[in-house]
Amino acid sequence: MRKLLWPAAAATASLAYASLYEVNAFTLREVTVPVLEPGSAPLRILHLSDVHMTPGQHRKQDWLSGLAALEPDLVVDTGDNLANTGALPSLLRAYGDLLDLPGVFVFGSNDYYSPRPKNPLHYLTDGASGEVQVESDLPWREMRGSFTRRGWRDLGNRHDELTIKGQRLSFVGVDDPHLGFDELDEMRADASAAVSIGVTHAPYLRVLDRWNSLGHQLILAGHTHGGQLCIPGYGALVTNCDLDTARVKGLHTHQVDGNNPSWLHVSAGLGTSPYAPVRFACRPEATLLTLTGIDSVGPLS
Repeated sequence: MRKLLWPAAAATASLAYASLYEVNAFTLREVTVPVLEPGSAPLRILHLSDVHMTPGQHRKQDWLSGLAALEPDLVVDTGDNLANTGALPSLLRAYGDLLDLPGVFVFGSNDYYSPRPKNPLHYLTDGASGEVQVESDLPWREMRGSFTRRGWRDLGNRHDELTIKGQRLSFVGVDDPHLGFDELDEMRADASAAVSIGVTHAPYLRVLDRWNSLGHQLILAGHTHGGQLCIPGYGALVTNCDLDTARVKGLHTHQVDGNNPSWLHVSAGLGTSPYAPVRFACRPEATLLTLTGIDSVGPLS
């Protein structure tokens, strides 16, 4: 009987850790991306994703509001901001002064539709596409208006550009590929820009392949939650899309058909669905990416 109690005790302890501690252990990651021309001044990008905000998440809101003290040059929001129909005021208060900085954004499914209970096995058997509800119930129009009125640029199936610290940045974005809302085009990256950046919620290979083939040097995405429940020493079991688990989070590269590789950063995100409020070996995160000249760290290979 005593031998049988040990596995139960270990499972209970792991669940308590995942649901009471790690899900609220917000972490700031910092990475360097050598993508600018040699000698260029560094640019600092704060990458936010998968906040999945609900009104009562005061610890997350306080942590988010403190990120403005980093004074990044640019904020990139890769979607899934909401997890409750009444969460928009809390989200806007949490973003606070970040909304006054240059920023770009795209939406994920949980900007349009509230999370729903799902069989956990769904994520192990089908990550190819999401389920579209007939009508959206989240205030995505109000959120988009709140972002754009403060100066953030909507990149949902759009191109745009910003000049920051004297350097022109070119952007391409898509609406959520997990829902099949993405509209890819054949416009090549602007070779005259300091850097061309692709922004998507979900890192589906069709998006990554197209943008790499068109010469975009940096791609930012979220959606995967870093696997959310990972095995220590092994890593993620799933990505909830067709990206391989080796690149479920962090900085990697993507390359197809002999093209020069693109840098790919996938955020593990800051939240979870309210119906699965746990994380294990995968802390919630935001990332501060410092773009530097390729001579600062070495060429991309």
